[in-house]
Amino acid sequence: MMQERMAAIKNAKLAEEINIKFTLSEAVYKAIASNNREAFVPTGFRNNAYKLDALPIGANQWISSPLTVAKMSEYLFPQGADSVLEVGCGSGYQAAILSKLFRRVFTIERIEPLMIEAKQRFRTLNISNIHTRTDDGQGGWIQYAPYDRILFSASATHIPQKLIDQLAPDGIIVAPMEKNGKQVITRFTKFGSTLQAEELEECAFVPVLDGVQK
Repeated sequence: MMQERMAAIKNAKLAEEINIKFTLSEAVYKAIASNNREAFVPTGFRNNAYKLDALPIGANQWISSPLTVAKMSEYLFPQGADSVLEVGCGSGYQAAILSKLFRRVFTIERIEPLMIEAKQRFRTLNISNIHTRTDDGQGGWIQYAPYDRILFSASATHIPQKLIDQLAPDGIIVAPMEKNGKQVITRFTKFGSTLQAEELEECAFVPVLDGVQK
């Protein structure tokens, strides 16, 4: 109980620290404060869990800075949206935050060991509204489409047509896009069959890769 209480205090402080740097909506603030960041960080980096830094999680992948996770969540405009598809589950931390903002979260990870670990974390934390799949996320997850929102947790050179097709009318995609040697978080809004892009800020993410890694 004492450990849980300490974690709750640390996560509340994390939400407050993020809010000072980037004003959060009440929903995202609560999502950060009520998720145990430490549970998603490898044991050797637990002392750094509450710093606003990205941390390595194995398989040449990283858990994004909690500040970046909060920003990506806000940029999705989650209010009033029901479902979200995440491309690139990684540690599962971003999906856990989304689980507090959406009724249904669908997350895809191409690296099987990372997906297995993330699923175990969701079970341990009693998060029951996240649906997981090991696959190349660029193909989406047609079974549960259309999605109100789609989030890329890895940088992309383009948005695949399959994902555009799986996005609901007036839906939003938020993705770090590679452009002129930089990465820019970009918000796409779907009008008819086309996407309207809005560049938000520069960022640093691992790239989207093809195929599945066992």
